[in-house]
Amino acid sequence: MLAKLIAGVLGATFFVSAAMADYYIVQEKSTKKCTVVDKRPTDKAWIQVGPVAFKSREDAEKQVPVVCKEKN
Repeated sequence: MLAKLIAGVLGATFFVSAAMADYYIVQEKSTKKCTVVDKRPTDKAWIQVGPVAFKSREDAEKQVPVVCKEKN
């Protein structure tokens, strides 16, 4: 019984930490400024411009020049 409880807690921790590890490229609508965030945008002032979630901040930052066209 204790082993099942520990396995369940470890499994839940794995899924929660994996879900929190995603990074997104977002763009502010008014300024067209892009940034990398660790949560999917819910505010209407920001839109997701990358097609996918990235597993590391470094991977997302490398793709900012590729997927984001900032206003100069």
